[in-house]
Amino acid sequence: MSARINPSILSADFVNFERDFGTIANCDLIHVDVMDNNFVPNLTFGLPMVARMQQVTPKPLDVHLMIANVDKWAPDYAATGAFSVTFHAEASENPVELARTLRSIGARAGVAIKPGTDVQPYLDVLHEFDQLLVMTVEPGFGGQSLIEQTLAKVSKARRKIDAEKLDIWLQVDGGIDVSNIERVAELGADTFVAGSAVFKAEDRAKQIEHLRNLADLGIRHRH
Repeated sequence: MSARINPSILSADFVNFERDFGTIANCDLIHVDVMDNNFVPNLTFGLPMVARMQQVTPKPLDVHLMIANVDKWAPDYAATGAFSVTFHAEASENPVELARTLRSIGARAGVAIKPGTDVQPYLDVLHEFDQLLVMTVEPGFGGQSLIEQTLAKVSKARRKIDAEKLDIWLQVDGGIDVSNIERVAELGADTFVAGSAVFKAEDRAKQIEHLRNLADLGIRHRH
């Protein structure tokens, strides 16, 4: 299994998305951070922009909703044709029910947990999701350093996934770069969001390959 590298367009040029999409066309999915200045203290873009991205993207969209009232809004994002829609467990009244709704629309359903949220309550219902996103920084801003304490949750989730042979992606987002991606992959992650690590590189496509190769090394060490 090869690691998935999903560059976060939080680090892209917001006025030139289509151009920037072209520079990362060898990625696996394009990670789209939707923030509402309510659930997180930052504002990015909403539904019309994501619908437009869906029309020009060379790769499937991995939409990450950092918004309040997600039970109401998430289905609309799935309806844009997004490949994957991940919402925060902390913002949902009923994460399992929402995941089922997203799947019925045709999107993969992901659940995300913030650094301070315990993964344990979600391990028993992991089979209801297509992706678990462990935030390795506080959501809201790019360019932060990875919080080491969050990695225990990655290991714990990986043990559960392997023990039950679940078909679920284990994603990490926050502070992922060439210095730590191999180690995080070895701990259990298989899907990596990288923002600044990709967009600040001179050759973004080459950087994506480099990150993927390092992550693949980590996955091989795990097995």
